[in-house]
Amino acid sequence: MILLSSNYPDGICYVETMNLDGETNLKIKQALEVTLDLKEDIKFREVRQTIKCEDPNANLYSFVGSMEWKGQQYPLSPHQLLLRDSKLRNTDYIYGAVIFTGHDTKVMQNATDPPSKRSTIEKKMDKIIYILMSSLLMIALLGSVFFGIWTKEDIRDGKLKRWYLRPDASTIFYDPKRAALASFFHLLTALMLYSYFIPISLYISIEMVKLLQALFINQDIEMYHEESDKPTHARTSNLNEELGMVDTILSDETGTLTCNMMEFIKCSIAGTAYGQGVTEVERAMAVRKGFRLDDDIENGGHKDNKIDDSPHVNGFNFKDPRIMDGNWIHEPNRDMIRDFFRLLAICHTCIAEKDENGKISYEAESPDEAAFVIAARELGFEFYKRSLTTIIIREWDPSQNVVEKRKYELLNILEFSSSRKRMSVIVKEPEGRILLLSKGADSVMFKRLARNGRKFEEDTRRHINEYSDSGLRTLVLAYRVLDDKEYKEFNEKLNAAKTSVSADRDEKIEQAADSIETDLILLGATAVEDKLQKGVPECIDKLAQAGIKIWVLTGDKMETAINIGFACSLLRQGMTQIIITLEQPDIIALEKNGDKLTIAKASKQRVMDQIEVGIKQIPPSTHVSTESFALIIDGKSLTYALEDDVKLKFLDLAIKCASVICCRSSPKQKALVTRLVKQVTHKVTLAIGDGANDVGMLQEADIGVGISGAEGMQAVMASDVAVAQFRFLERLLLVHGHWCYRRISVMV
Repeated sequence: MILLSSNYPDGICYVETMNLDGETNLKIKQALEVTLDLKEDIKFREVRQTIKCEDPNANLYSFVGSMEWKGQQYPLSPHQLLLRDSKLRNTDYIYGAVIFTGHDTKVMQNATDPPSKRSTIEKKMDKIIYILMSSLLMIALLGSVFFGIWTKEDIRDGKLKRWYLRPDASTIFYDPKRAALASFFHLLTALMLYSYFIPISLYISIEMVKLLQALFINQDIEMYHEESDKPTHARTSNLNEELGMVDTILSDETGTLTCNMMEFIKCSIAGTAYGQGVTEVERAMAVRKGFRLDDDIENGGHKDNKIDDSPHVNGFNFKDPRIMDGNWIHEPNRDMIRDFFRLLAICHTCIAEKDENGKISYEAESPDEAAFVIAARELGFEFYKRSLTTIIIREWDPSQNVVEKRKYELLNILEFSSSRKRMSVIVKEPEGRILLLSKGADSVMFKRLARNGRKFEEDTRRHINEYSDSGLRTLVLAYRVLDDKEYKEFNEKLNAAKTSVSADRDEKIEQAADSIETDLILLGATAVEDKLQKGVPECIDKLAQAGIKIWVLTGDKMETAINIGFACSLLRQGMTQIIITLEQPDIIALEKNGDKLTIAKASKQRVMDQIEVGIKQIPPSTHVSTESFALIIDGKSLTYALEDDVKLKFLDLAIKCASVICCRSSPKQKALVTRLVKQVTHKVTLAIGDGANDVGMLQEADIGVGISGAEGMQAVMASDVAVAQFRFLERLLLVHGHWCYRRISVMV
């Protein structure tokens, strides 16, 4: 429905969309200003409005429409749209206009019929039953044919051959005059008598055994996760023995191998790196190189104890005496440090919530966002309150030791999208300057810097690469000052784009945002750590020893994915990495000025060449070689690798590798890769994931394992087995799977 008004004066309401996209955080929806006063039922008497909007479709994140109100046209966007299956939170009531119902709603449009999954043993048993059935028919047919011939010969020229059967006075079943009919009745009798030849009861026995096996899985205390109070749950009992036949595991990375709990751990400001924490990936790297990292030695012993006394804050693991406790005021570029943390406190879409004790907690759209706001708060720049048009920051001034409230006027939010890879806000400072504050991925931000804003670019790039090597997720922060005239022009352009009801409206908005997000001045970069789940490296090691191939399909950057690969022992020292990527100078140059067809052709050719080179590197199976290989491919290349004429070659290469990592892959690509592996290898595949973006992959695989983690229940609902942690997979496959398979085979 379209939101018209709510109990908040500015017409906002909070919704949770966990059932749609797996995100547990609240999102703000915003009514149009013209409908804000519709707060009582009686006011709806005079309402004569017309809403024009797009046809029903499955796209959750876009909506184009307009509302005619008292002769004026007002544009509608996803901000006014409340989707079916989302929940209203922190809001007393809303008024809205329903636009789609039933099968027209976006949720219903997105639903796919879940595939029916049957285990290999069941399919094999069906074949055996068919064979038995046909042999039964053969035996009965043969018997009845001979029976017919012999019955016919019982009376020959008035003589009785088998006189003791009294064929002259027999019933229809033995009547020589109607031998054909007698033969048919004998066929039916034979079918009934020999029916024990078919073990029909086996199906029932197997079902009972499987039910008990599923109970074993559900009741296993070693696969119970105490912190979240979640046991392992076999949601279907007919795939138990498949667990013992798994050949390939396809796993998601964020939230599956990692915890999806982000912690702000390092940052680079004005070319200086701050933060002395040690990440798990760095520890793993140190162990690989053969020396141990000791936190105390790192931080100079005595200082560390003082810091560790402070209670641990979720989402914040930053240690650096140069910045903490207001010491940043003594740094040479303290103005930039102040701007850096102000940007963290202002440039986001979080909501601040106050509890009874006056403590503030944050609802954020992603764990990364929350980590930034918490980091800013811990370092003295507390995001305190937001309304539609203002953001209030409580800033601690170490030089005078006072906390002052700064009120920023919020002019525009240019939102993050996967194509833009950045987010900006435009605010007016209390002093009157208009600022554009922006944060985004290094791939897009460095291109947008001004000539005079690149002072620390080299150092920052170096730090970002170091952070990526340590398995951290990085973002670049930059800003610029706008003059009134420039802002006014931009605002008109943006409003014109927003009010157009054409199909390319989103593109127009993007162009407007694009035009202002240039000539930025670089402040620095942040690094947050997504911690590995407990026991992941050991589990992956065990599974690899069992000869199971593991593929990781992730939306992360290649560097991050490779480092997490090393940390969870998916990639090992001495493995040969075969990397297939289109991030190469000549292809990038083509993309800048070529047309789409040329780019596609060149890219496809490049991917095919790289696959050929990879296949040549791997010795044929007749040679005994101790060397193992890892294949790493990015999302762009994957698009071409999955095309019909390339996919078999790609799979051929992938199957020969011990580990495969696909970076930057979309939910659809995850499902396509799973389908490819399943169809071509004809071996059992298992997919494991935790978010709504893994649902396609879980449904496509022979067995889908959902992780009941922080990303909602979407994956669990689509899965066949639900576990609480990745490490339980080891016991599920190597103990339960092994025994279920063995016991059922013996029984059959």
